[in-house]
Amino acid sequence: GDCYQVVLSQKFSRQTCAEAINIYRALRTTNPSPYMFYVKLGVSTLIGASPEMLVRCHGKKLEYRPIAGTRKRGATETEDLILAEDLRSDKKEVAEHIMLVDLGRNDLGRVSEFGTVAVEELMKVEKYSHVQHLVTSLKSILKDDFDRFDALASCFPAGTVSGAPKVRAMQIIDELEPTARGVYAGAIGYIDYAENLDTCIAIRTIKLENQTASIQAGAGIVADSVPENEYEETINKARALVKAIEMAERL
Repeated sequence: GDCYQVVLSQKFSRQTCAEAINIYRALRTTNPSPYMFYVKLGVSTLIGASPEMLVRCHGKKLEYRPIAGTRKRGATETEDLILAEDLRSDKKEVAEHIMLVDLGRNDLGRVSEFGTVAVEELMKVEKYSHVQHLVTSLKSILKDDFDRFDALASCFPAGTVSGAPKVRAMQIIDELEPTARGVYAGAIGYIDYAENLDTCIAIRTIKLENQTASIQAGAGIVADSVPENEYEETINKARALVKAIEMAERL
């Protein structure tokens, strides 16, 4: 085949009377995440709760945290633990995760000092309001002849929202997805005057424009994917955002 994995997404849209700032406040309650953001862009507002770092640069220290592998949260603590263990032991999910960790190591390696790319916390389960994920932390040292923008360019777009190999995966995404992704799967973050950079992947993000809220969510498709399971994964990822909109509408 052309690819080991392609991350395909679908867009959900709904009319809403909710104010953007109220959606953001509700999202902080329903789905607190490492990267919370509220960005006004002309007539549009981006409201997000992303769990996934793209690349962080602090001086010469680089960090990249691929997330791949998802289960819903359990209704009870026992069910939650069972689902987490099922995620860790799922050969398909583990194989996908390791493949994307290797892709991330390669992305970092292009701009890092030789031998400095290290894997930390391999396949840790992180829990969020509606889903739990497999996460790995990658760290390295930036080469002297590269800067933070080179690091961002090397890692963008993340393999976890495109696929592998990246270029062919993006071509297939362009062929199959009916609408342009826009900000979805892009990068949101900050830079400062101390040569630092911190960015997240624009997932778990709402675009609000003219009282229409748009949400996009994806799933990694491989040879042995079960279509119904992958579809359900996109629903689970979007659920916290829909809940935030519904809460904001009642304010």
